[in-house]
Amino acid sequence: MSDQFKKQAADRAAEDVTSGMRLGIGTGSTAEFFVHALAARVRDGLDVIGVPTSERTAELASGLGIRLTTLDEMPQLDLTVDGADELDPHLALIKGGGGALLREKIVAAASAQMIVIADSGKQVDTLGRFPLPIEVVPFGLEATRHAILAVLEGLGLPLELDLRGGPDRPFRTDGGHFILDARLQKIPEAEVLADRLVAIPGVVEHGLFINLATKAYVAGADGVKTVLPIQVV
Repeated sequence: MSDQFKKQAADRAAEDVTSGMRLGIGTGSTAEFFVHALAARVRDGLDVIGVPTSERTAELASGLGIRLTTLDEMPQLDLTVDGADELDPHLALIKGGGGALLREKIVAAASAQMIVIADSGKQVDTLGRFPLPIEVVPFGLEATRHAILAVLEGLGLPLELDLRGGPDRPFRTDGGHFILDARLQKIPEAEVLADRLVAIPGVVEHGLFINLATKAYVAGADGVKTVLPIQVV
C-alpha cells in the first residue's frame, strides 16, 4: 500500500506544475513516482525545465523526456518537489535516506517553494525516529565523528553513530562524501542540533531540512491531505 500512497501524493504534486516552471526534482522512491507523473504531463505538452538532485534522478528524468539543466545555468527555481523520510507538524524534515541530502538541500534552498510528497507513515510529532544522515568528508573521518558525538552528548542525545555501508565498503554520495547515520530516536531541539552540526569543519551537510518545505501532500487510507506548516507563535 505504501507505493500506492506514494504515487497518489506524487500525482497530486504533479498537478501543481504549470508550463514555464523551473523545477527542482527530488531523489528517492516517492520522487521517482513524481518524475513519471511529470513525464506524462510533458508528453501531453507541459513545458518545464528541471534540475535533478542526483545522478539517479537525472538519468530517469532524461530517459523519460524531461528537459534538464543545472543550477549554474538556472540558479533560481520556482518549485522543488521531493520526498522525505520524516516530516513533523511544522514541516521540518529528515531527508537523506537515499544519500542525496546535500544536492537536495542546495536545490530546495534555491527554490521559491518546496512541496513534500509522502505517505502518512512518514508523519511524526517529533523528528528522530528515522536515523539522521550527516554527510562528511572522508579526510579526518574519526576526528569528525568524535566532534559529532560531542555535539550529541552535549544535547543529551544517544551516542549511536554508524558509517553507512560500514568501514570496509562505505557508501559514497554523488559528491564523493561519506554518510554517518545518527540514531537519535527523538530530536527535541532540531534547530540547535542543525546549527551545531554545520559548525563542525568535517561536516558537509546534514539531513535536517528546516524552514524549507512550504506544503506537503501526504497520502494514506483516507486519501491525499494537504499539510501546511504549523506556525510557531
